[in-house]
Parts: sequence; C-alpha cells; structure tokens
Amino acid sequence: MADLSAKLAGRDFLTLQDFTAAEISVFIATARDLKARQKAGTPHHLLAGKTLAMIFTKSSTRTRVAFEVGIYQLGGTALFLSERDIQLGRGESVADTARVLSRMVDGVMIRTFSHAEVEELARHAAVPVINGLTDYLHPTQVLADLMTIEEHKGRLAGLKLAYIGDGGNVAHSLLIGCSKMGMDITLACPAAYEPREEILRAALANGAESGSRVRLVRDPLEAARDADALYTDVWASMGQEGESAERRAAFKGYCLDDAALAAARPDVIVLHCLPAHKGEEITEAVFEGPRSVVFDEAENRLHAHKAVMALLMGNTD
Repeated sequence: MADLSAKLAGRDFLTLQDFTAAEISVFIATARDLKARQKAGTPHHLLAGKTLAMIFTKSSTRTRVAFEVGIYQLGGTALFLSERDIQLGRGESVADTARVLSRMVDGVMIRTFSHAEVEELARHAAVPVINGLTDYLHPTQVLADLMTIEEHKGRLAGLKLAYIGDGGNVAHSLLIGCSKMGMDITLACPAAYEPREEILRAALANGAESGSRVRLVRDPLEAARDADALYTDVWASMGQEGESAERRAAFKGYCLDDAALAAARPDVIVLHCLPAHKGEEITEAVFEGPRSVVFDEAENRLHAHKAVMALLMGNTD
C-alpha cells in the first residue's frame, strides 16, 4: 500500500478510469483511516502549510464543505474562488489560470460544467487538479459511494448495484467505479437518457478484466432485482432546469420506491448523491427508511475528499 500511495502523489483526479482497482482501494482505505482518526480525535495534519484553490462555477453544498473542512482538518488552507472572484471566463484563459495558480497553491479543485475545461486546466497545471464535478463525470462522489458500500457490506467485488434514473455524470462515474472494482452494475434509464456510449464501452472493458457485469435495461424493477445497493439521482441536474417538465414526463416510473426495495435483496442499502427531490426520483418512505444510508454517504464525502487531497498533495504517514 505504501508503494501505491507514493505513486499517487502529484497526480490529477479527473476520472476513476485513470486509476487501477488497487489504487482506488488505496483511496478508500485511506479515507476509512482518516475517518477513524477524526472520530478518535487524533490530529492528522498531513497537509500542514498547504493550500487548495477551489474553483466553483457550479454552486455546491457537499463538495464545498467537504473540501474546505477536509483540508482544514488536514492542517491546510482552502481558497474559495467563484467565477466572480477570478478572471477565468472574463478574458483570462484556462491555461493561464492554471499556470498562475500553480505558482501559488499546492492543488486545485474545480467544480464546473465543462469537462474539457477541467482537462485543459490539468494539462497546464503543475499541481494536482481534482474534478469536483462536471456535466460528464463526478468521481469524488462515487469514491465516497464506494467507501459507503464497503463500510456497510464489507466488500465491493461480487456485489450488485442498481441505478435507476438519468444516465448523466453520476451514472457515468458509477459505471466506471463499479466496473473497476468488480461490482455488477445495472442501470435502468429511459431511452433518451442513457449513458454515453464511450462510458459504456469503457465500463464493459473494465468488467471484462474485473469480472463485473455491466447492463443497461429499461425496467427499473428488472434493474433492482437482487441488488445489494440501490442508487438514484435527481431527474434534472443543475443547468437542466429548463428541461424539468420534459424530464418529469420521461422519468415517470423511474422512482426508487417500495416496489424497487421489494425486488432487491432484503439487506439492500439505498444511496442518493443529494440533493433529493422526494416524491420524484425517490419516495419519502424509502429516503427516510431503515435501508437508507444517504447521510452516511454524505458524511463520507468529507473523508473520501480528504483521502484524495492527502494522497495527491502530500502523504498519509
């Protein structure tokens, strides 16, 4: 594990596809260790004196709080930079922004719309760049999801996750993460809202190596059958508000409800990346019910993000 940790230092965190299953396991193990240290009240100032620049062009609750509190707990400092605070998008190029920040900070986290913008930032930055979310991928969320599943189930390989809803950024990262870790994953999505073809191809290739079975179906109950974990997300993500009425019609029936629970295993856990629109993609009863681990999952954003920062920007000794 020490050798793998050393190989992670200085790298970017743009997509889970860039990491091996063993490396993802290091992130998860580190997150669980840092969580245990925090719960025990043991100081773990692994990034003392280091600074993370946090660029937000999309607003956030969990991402901002997890990174800002996380680096504070690691002994470092966070700089919150909205699009109103910096020149990015107002005449200064992404490349120049990357080169300026690299001279002043030890890492950059960005949460934005365009994945190409994040990739360009990483190409020109001399410090690690962390993808806090794009319209294409949400890898930090899924790292926390995998951590949560492992905490509750004791393993990842051989489990089945069923995702019901929109085949967007969270679904994309779940496909990559589950297939890397040997988890079966079945998605139920309406025809016009399926995951991107290149993501499905990558997940199928990962699954051929890890033993993961990757499926895309239409029927939510077929997806939920014998699942160890059920997952959903909002029907209209940030930036898609104008499509809300159209999406509500398209996603009718794609709800994580009692019928989905009944189709799954008796000890199934329920996940949601939040915020939730109860009564749309998930019922109030399921969200608040005994199978829900939604707030464990939300808390684990803090610990997973700390692991990413510690491994990329410093060390975990």
